Amino acid sequence: MLPTATHVRTMRDESTGKRNGRAIEISRLISRSLRNIVDLSRLGERTITIDCDVLQADGGTRTAAITGSYLALYMATQKWISSGDLDRSFLRDEVAAVSVGVIDGKAYLDLDYQEDSNADADYNFVLTRNGSIVEIQGTCERASISWDNFEHIRQLACLGASEWFKLYDNQKKLIFDVVPQNYSTTKHDDYSSSPAKRAPLFCLKNRLAQ
Repeated sequence: MLPTATHVRTMRDESTGKRNGRAIEISRLISRSLRNIVDLSRLGERTITIDCDVLQADGGTRTAAITGSYLALYMATQKWISSGDLDRSFLRDEVAAVSVGVIDGKAYLDLDYQEDSNADADYNFVLTRNGSIVEIQGTCERASISWDNFEHIRQLACLGASEWFKLYDNQKKLIFDVVPQNYSTTKHDDYSSSPAKRAPLFCLKNRLAQ
């Protein structure tokens, strides 16, 4: 989380000498999400480090980080293949993450901060293109929900993920083209009509272009 990502300026972990518990939990979630779609046997004695910086926090930071991290990993594999470091991709699938919340008994996709703060229940879904579940995180803050309501939440999550995968297909060449040639990959109303936020892609492109 960058210091200016929130309304109240936050301290970087490096400044305090210790890691924030929330940041640790989210970093582990991102790692689990990516490991699930990577053929680890093909990595050998290698470690991949992905740096996630939240430029503007407005709800859904962990889902944006997971989705942006996958795109960064995809871009890196393309660079490694083009440079001859890899003969083929070690990615077994694609992954996307979305949030769904319940406000006044109605499910909404991709909540912003204000909506998330007033949600009766909220869930994060990490899903693969082939329809598998990587992880589900969720809780009811004010009232429990029925299994029927959860099924509607699940359907909205699948809709949101499918929109992400469509965006991947349409934008992959554009995303890859914005990486500078000298960029090193060896270093370290209802939202259902438009569920996928494009901010993570925008932030990723601008960060890499700096």
